Amino acid sequence: QVQLVESGGGLVQTGGSLRLSCVGSGVIFSGSTMGWFRQAPGKEREFVAAIRRGAGTTDYTDSVKGRFTLSRDNAKNTVYLQMNSLKPEDTAVYYCASTYNYYNDLRMSSHYYYWGQGTQVTVSS
Repeated sequence: QVQLVESGGGLVQTGGSLRLSCVGSGVIFSGSTMGWFRQAPGKEREFVAAIRRGAGTTDYTDSVKGRFTLSRDNAKNTVYLQMNSLKPEDTAVYYCASTYNYYNDLRMSSHYYYWGQGTQVTVSS
């Protein structure tokens, strides 16, 4: 049974930092491209960042470039989303997702098959 479990969310002030983790079980982690999405209240789920299997190349949505860093540790079946200089508009539930398939476009949520339950990130102003 595949399971993705996120952790590391919480309440932080503007300008603060958080590190989200996503641990995978029951999945061939090293063969998976991993993505992070977020959903704020009343808004659609949006792409945040992704890291490919193999070469580990990354992609970020423009609003987080230079502030967020995505990395992976295949030995620990874990991906990390380091979030710095957080802003109130980063407030959302953050979801980890994975796919075995290769896609040029990693920003579409429909390209991911497995999803975690999400972790809440709240940035106060």
